[in-house]
Amino acid sequence: MVWSPDSKHIASAGYDKTVQVWEAATGKLFFTYRGHANRVNIVAWSPDGRHIASGSDDKTVQIWEATTGNHALTYRGHMDPVNAVSWSPHGRRIASGGGIYTKQKQNGDYTVQVWQAV
Repeated sequence: MVWSPDSKHIASAGYDKTVQVWEAATGKLFFTYRGHANRVNIVAWSPDGRHIASGSDDKTVQIWEATTGNHALTYRGHMDPVNAVSWSPHGRRIASGGGIYTKQKQNGDYTVQVWQAV
């Protein structure tokens, strides 16, 4: 879960493959983003408040417009679920981290990747 830079909205990641954006003052659902094919693990708001990045078990990071949900970009550089996403202070790059660790799978995509955002 993450606050928008202006503190007016909250975005929450869901096991139901969605990201929900809520109005902070009222708790009213603003909209639901449904672009992922598997559960969403992490969300991050861009510094200017215009975009949200969401990382998922579908091995992608998706960037979309925070007020409309319009899809802007999908990053497919990870080989395992994405568990960390962070915008650079100027909002032009994103760092994302992937990987899982279980008794069944101990070698995976334990990388942090830095890439160009929108």
